[in-house]
Amino acid sequence: MNVFDAIKTFVDKIFRVPMSFLDLAREKLQGAGVITRQGLNFSTYMSLFRDLPSSWQLVISSLLLVTVLLASLVMFRVLMRLYFSVKAGVKWW
Repeated sequence: MNVFDAIKTFVDKIFRVPMSFLDLAREKLQGAGVITRQGLNFSTYMSLFRDLPSSWQLVISSLLLVTVLLASLVMFRVLMRLYFSVKAGVKWW
């Protein structure tokens, strides 16, 4: 056994636990990807509004779309503020 093999086995022993953790995380994420590929069927949730006329259905779907858009903009603003505060904190560290 030469020095290269000894170093290689030593490094493999050190990184065996993190690599097994990362392999397990990858397997779990791939399993979750199978579930998310099915997608969401919003028509089952919107069936409550099927009795309304089509113009009211459009109003409700537009309100929901605007709500999602505003929520995503608020989340973007929060993340940008967090980024700038971390950036300012690191600058003065």
